Amino acid sequence: MQKYYRFLVLLVAGLLLPESLFAQDDPADTTIYQTDEIIITGTRLEQKIIDIPYPVLRINQTSWITSRKVGVQDVLMTVPGLFLQPRYGNHDTRITIRGYGSRSNTGIRGVRILLDGIPESEPDGQTRIEAIDFDAIGRIEVVRGYSSSLYTNAPGGVINFMTDKYFPVSFFQLNNEFGSYDLRKNGFKMGVNSKNSRFMSSYSYQNYKGYRTHSEEFQHRLNSLFETDFSPQSKLSVYGYYVNGIIKIPGSLTLEDYNTNDTMANQRSVDRDEKRNSRKGRVGITLNTSLEKGNMKHTLETTLYGTIKIFDRVARTYRLFTRYGIGGQFRYVNKYTFGGKVKSKQRTNEFTVGTDLFYQDGPIREYSNLGGTKGDDLIGVSDEVIANVGAYALNQIEIIPQKLSFLVSGRYDRVIYDFKDELAGFRDTTRVFAEFTPKAALNFKLTPHIALYTSFGFGFDSPAGNELDNFPYTSDNGLHTINPDLKPQKSTSFEVGIKGEIAGLKKKYFKNTFFEVSYYNTKIEDVIVPFIVDGDVYFRNAAISKRSGLEVGVSSELIKGLTLKGSYAYQNFKYDEYKAGNIDEFGVLTNVDFSGNTEPSNPEMFFTGELMYQYTIAKKYTLYAKSNIQYVGGMFVNDANTDSLKTESYTLVNGQLGIDCNFDKFRLVAYGGLNNIADKKYVAFININSDRSEYYESGPRRNFFGGLTLAYMFR
Repeated sequence: MQKYYRFLVLLVAGLLLPESLFAQDDPADTTIYQTDEIIITGTRLEQKIIDIPYPVLRINQTSWITSRKVGVQDVLMTVPGLFLQPRYGNHDTRITIRGYGSRSNTGIRGVRILLDGIPESEPDGQTRIEAIDFDAIGRIEVVRGYSSSLYTNAPGGVINFMTDKYFPVSFFQLNNEFGSYDLRKNGFKMGVNSKNSRFMSSYSYQNYKGYRTHSEEFQHRLNSLFETDFSPQSKLSVYGYYVNGIIKIPGSLTLEDYNTNDTMANQRSVDRDEKRNSRKGRVGITLNTSLEKGNMKHTLETTLYGTIKIFDRVARTYRLFTRYGIGGQFRYVNKYTFGGKVKSKQRTNEFTVGTDLFYQDGPIREYSNLGGTKGDDLIGVSDEVIANVGAYALNQIEIIPQKLSFLVSGRYDRVIYDFKDELAGFRDTTRVFAEFTPKAALNFKLTPHIALYTSFGFGFDSPAGNELDNFPYTSDNGLHTINPDLKPQKSTSFEVGIKGEIAGLKKKYFKNTFFEVSYYNTKIEDVIVPFIVDGDVYFRNAAISKRSGLEVGVSSELIKGLTLKGSYAYQNFKYDEYKAGNIDEFGVLTNVDFSGNTEPSNPEMFFTGELMYQYTIAKKYTLYAKSNIQYVGGMFVNDANTDSLKTESYTLVNGQLGIDCNFDKFRLVAYGGLNNIADKKYVAFININSDRSEYYESGPRRNFFGGLTLAYMFR
């Protein structure tokens, strides 16, 4: 580990060289800096990236509009510290930040997912992202590290997907993508831009056979947004989406089956016809009003939303879920400038306070599964309520004008689970988890575009509803519906880092070089980890875990038209204390000690690199070529750290070519490429702690993709 610290010291020392060494004798700086971009997700305030004392990143639509964009891994691969494990290639991606999210064998945990600032995560923090359509998304904001002081169940960070509304003229476009394994994605997108209002609507149909047996996917997605400005200080936004789809589940494989044929399905999954049928929709409305008078600005924002989710989960049994949700958010912001009339001596204080409420309930019916068809035998009827109420406050003050700022924030959360068994009322259970999580941070600007930052905070991550499923080996022997023993995991974390941007040498070489380096150290108590009994996933607390890591990111225009992006992450995640009962496939319980072992499904090191070249002809045609590489280290598959079962490290190389043509009112974008050019066999997803040793789900071999977009602008 010492070599990584040495590398960090040398890198920071080099970056602290005065910017004048890079500026030379150039004229006044007219560069548009990435560090000046405004984001709101990081602090729930509108702030520049350079002023936020932890790692944040904004990704604009231009980064993926001319690339494959079927899954989240296509768009977010180069984000530093973000580890993505896609199941079956397209859907159910496990998103992990600093180890948070790695425990989820389905869906996303530990990372808060927002769509237009509204939780896509459920009240308990679990998330599925079927509704995210990158043809409809305009930008993405990513916050890494402790966010529990502002958001529910967000110890790993927050990702906010934001619907496209920043188009200068009205337009209509047709989107088409295709590729190996019968991938087809077709749809349209339209935008209407008037003087004070904007409307966007998109629809797509996605059909994907899948590279594994029994991994088909079909999705219909409709996304819409309407926004109007009542005045320069007041606007109303209305958001809506509907998604209807089916996902077939091939299941995980043993090492023997994986080595024999990694594209095969688990025969049990085929016999059961395991799948998920999803129909869900959401409508949200946000009113934002601001008032500025003298040296003070007030902002009020209120959001109300409603959701409906109807889905069938077909596995050992056939379960029918219906969930109705209603939620609201309120935020007040006060920005105050003080310190006199001389601008260089003025300081600002920003304060925000807010509340979040999300209530969801609905019935669950469980039937026998007859080869993928709902049987007549009613096994269970229950009613499930999951609710979250939270309040937060944040204050950031400039201590030294335009140099040093101090941030403090805190949040109180109350997560409520209420399960009623309609057939056996004695099993009814209610559990409530509540916690206050504070955080403090410092941000020091070495230059207007380079800043050092550090933070210390506490985290709180309550179990998700499905993680609370009871089983026969708990203290009540499985009598009630909710596991009485599972506790939230609590954590403390320290972080230090540097981020910034350098204009480049004579504005010709290494132009707009953006960099970030961060080191973190985290201690987690009562870590929640999965284990599997007879194919069903349960969860337990694993005492204490200690995590430390280093994240590095860089992007630079090396020469005109040639851009480099890179990210690197080193992770050291160990169970400090972990004694647990282990249940084998025969139901035999034995006590085991996993202290000192590495947390499974977390590589010690992973990195990505991307090189893209663009060449413009006559201002109408832009040709481009892009290649990227991804390396992922080997990973343990269970808490026991069985060496013979550990996955192999792998390196993937991808490439693509494309053209972007603009003819005044018409635009045509065409591209095509190859993923996994070397045809590497690798494990893309690990099913942690399987009692049947079914850990492995492979990633796709060499595959091609292409796309064609046709657009008309109403200029």
